[in-house]
Amino acid sequence: MDEFLPRLEAYLTKMGRARSATVEGRHRLTAGAIQENWLFSIWFDGGPFCGVQELVLRSDATASIGNSRSRAEEFALLRLAHHGGVRVPQPLFLCTDPDVIGKPFFVMRKIDGIADARQITRAERSDEQRLALLSQLGQELAVIHRLKPDWETAPFIKNTRSHPAKLVIQRCRAALDTLPQPAPVLEWGLRWAEINLPRTHKRVLCHRDFRIGNLMIHENRLTGVLDWEFCDLSDPMEDIGWFCAKCWRFGFEGREAGGIGSRQAFYSGYEQTVGRKIDVNAVWFWEVMAHIRWAIIAREQGERFATHGEQALEPAMTAFIAPQIEWEVMQMTGYSASEDV
Repeated sequence: MDEFLPRLEAYLTKMGRARSATVEGRHRLTAGAIQENWLFSIWFDGGPFCGVQELVLRSDATASIGNSRSRAEEFALLRLAHHGGVRVPQPLFLCTDPDVIGKPFFVMRKIDGIADARQITRAERSDEQRLALLSQLGQELAVIHRLKPDWETAPFIKNTRSHPAKLVIQRCRAALDTLPQPAPVLEWGLRWAEINLPRTHKRVLCHRDFRIGNLMIHENRLTGVLDWEFCDLSDPMEDIGWFCAKCWRFGFEGREAGGIGSRQAFYSGYEQTVGRKIDVNAVWFWEVMAHIRWAIIAREQGERFATHGEQALEPAMTAFIAPQIEWEVMQMTGYSASEDV
């Protein structure tokens, strides 16, 4: 980043309509994220941002993950969410000129809180605090599902007639085909999914990565929903299943809603806000799909190191999670080794 600082400061000066913009501090955030995130402390001399501003710069990683949106698309979704009343960092500037820092990026305001999943799930909370936090998370997901993308705000969102589950299965199969190693357990899981398709619900805009780890929490309250790179139209139960999947409980298996507490509290907050009941049978299906999808992403993360040469330990280590997730897929789908005899 050092070599790009003069050009970044010039860009921020222009976008901030300031006499000058000076980087006074910076450090890398979330080393294990799919994209790169940097926290900058910027001194703006004049203009609407006059003074010290703490801003987050989000840019492409060295290698990409399948079905991950571009920074321009993610920026558009972030603006849509911000204007729609979702708690998100305020999006400020989008830059698609690679001459500034060598790749596309956008800038947003920093928000208070932590997103570290292990800190959040291990935090001491009373039963009332767990209930309140989960209810709030359910309410926030309902607000996301009310967002209405259109051709002007998000022209890249395609409203196809395909069954949402079939489309996700298709994308998972395509992702598996690009990986160098076979994945028979995940192929088994996808076949199970084809046989056990859930009832279709009205499509809504889904975050598709709504989980502890992508949610900023401050003093037991949600302050922001992060990482919109997988957002798309889908079955709303996909987001419910993703949040409640065992792979996102971070060791607290008895707390079925994100490792925080009971899923009833989460369900209640969602249902009261969105005005419709949760389909528990469909949620189970989408929890299975969550494990399949996460196992594929874990393998893709490993390939960032093994195939694409990205020198980052976190993506390399993420690949080792895949076998544990695949074991969960086998258990959830009722696979028995005796069936092969």
